[in-house]
Amino acid sequence: MHFTRLPRLPRLSRPSRRLALLGVTAAAAAGLAATAVTLPGVAGAAPRHQERPTIVLEHGAFADASSWDGVVRRLQRAGYPVVAAANPLRGPATDAAYLRSVVEHIDGPVVLVGHSYGGTVISQAAAGLEDKVKALVYIAAFLPEAGESSLGLTNKFPGSTLGQAVESVNYTLPDGSLGADVHIKPDAFRRQFAADVPADQARLMAAGQRPIAAAALEEPSTQAAWKTIPSWSLVTTEDLNIPVAAQRFMSQRAHARTTTIDASHAVSVSRPEAVTRIVEQAARTVR
Repeated sequence: MHFTRLPRLPRLSRPSRRLALLGVTAAAAAGLAATAVTLPGVAGAAPRHQERPTIVLEHGAFADASSWDGVVRRLQRAGYPVVAAANPLRGPATDAAYLRSVVEHIDGPVVLVGHSYGGTVISQAAAGLEDKVKALVYIAAFLPEAGESSLGLTNKFPGSTLGQAVESVNYTLPDGSLGADVHIKPDAFRRQFAADVPADQARLMAAGQRPIAAAALEEPSTQAAWKTIPSWSLVTTEDLNIPVAAQRFMSQRAHARTTTIDASHAVSVSRPEAVTRIVEQAARTVR
C-alpha cells in the first residue's frame, strides 16, 4: 500500500498549539452541526434530484400506521420514499390540517394514499395543493363530496355491520363538554375488520387499534380534492365496514381508475401486494 508523506509542519509554541487545537475542534463541531440538520426529503434541506414521488400513507379508524407495513416494505424495495403518517382521528378538519403540514414539509411531488376514513382526510388535505400532490389513491376508502360525512356515506347503502361491532367510551373535555371515542370490540374485530388476516395477527391489530372520535364520523367534509387531482380506487368486495356499493358509487362519481378485489376492509394487511400495485400505477404517472 502506498502512503504519501506529509510535509513537516512548523513547530508551534504551547499557547499556539492550544489555540490551533481549539480552532480545529470548533470547525469540526460546526461541520457536524451542519450535517445534522441536512435531512434528505425535508423542506429546507440541500437540493437533490427527486427521481420518484414520495408516497404518503394515511391510515383510517381502528388501525394505525403499522397497517401499512407490508405496503411500505414493497414500496421501499421499489425505490420510493415513503411516509406512513399518524392520523389523529379527531375529525376531517383537524386531521386534514395535520396531514397537510406533513405534506408541505416534503420536498418534491407527493402521492397521497388513504385507507377507510383516511380517504376522507386526504380528500380534504390535498385541496389547493395540486402543484404538489399529483395523485390520490383510495384503498377501501371514502371519497366524500363536500358536505358529506363518513357515517352518512356508510348508511347510504346496505351492507355495513359496523354499528353492531363497535362500542364507545365517553370522556369529559377540558372545557367540560362531553366526547366519545369509538372502537371495535376485540371479540368482533377479526370478523368485522380483518376476516382474511391470520387470527394471531388480527388479535394484535385488535389490541393496538386506534379509536376514532364519534364526532369525526359525523363531521361533514369541506373539500373534495378528487375533483382536481387524478384518482385511483381499490374496492373491496368482502368489506363489512364500508359497503361495496358505497365504494363503487364514490369511485365512479370521482372518475377514479378503479380496481376490484375480493378482500376484507383490512386489505392493506391481507393483500399488500395488490395495494402496492395500485399505488405504483398512480406513482408512475407523476412527472
